[in-house]
Amino acid sequence: MMITTNEIIFFLKDISSIGDINADSDIFKLGFAGDDFHEMIYDYAAKYAVDMTGYLWYFHADEEGLSGIGGLFFPPPYKRVERISLTPQLLADIANKGKWDLEYPEHEIPVKRYDLIINQALLGLVLLLGILSIIVSVFG
Repeated sequence: MMITTNEIIFFLKDISSIGDINADSDIFKLGFAGDDFHEMIYDYAAKYAVDMTGYLWYFHADEEGLSGIGGLFFPPPYKRVERISLTPQLLADIANKGKWDLEYPEHEIPVKRYDLIINQALLGLVLLLGILSIIVSVFG
């Protein structure tokens, strides 16, 4: 059975409160960002049985929230590449193939997320200082 662009548009409207979607709408610019975007892609892949092996999220979406202090020194993956728009038409084409087969430009993303490592280390430091502050005030 052929999946139409209109079916993808209805799918997107059904999982969001967005009313004005057409075949060429940039899904990210419509408001599907962060976790909403990732949940939409997960639901799309499940509903239309799309093999997402070749999918590279950072070309199409961002992450939830701010990239933190670590992002100032080591940009997250989505800031290292030029975003590629996803449209209902493109999602219908991919669903009909049953496989995510977009050709991505050559790029290099570090294996380790140093931005996240820095953010986690700073959070750990803040928590440690908070615990030490409580200990000092109690036993001081």
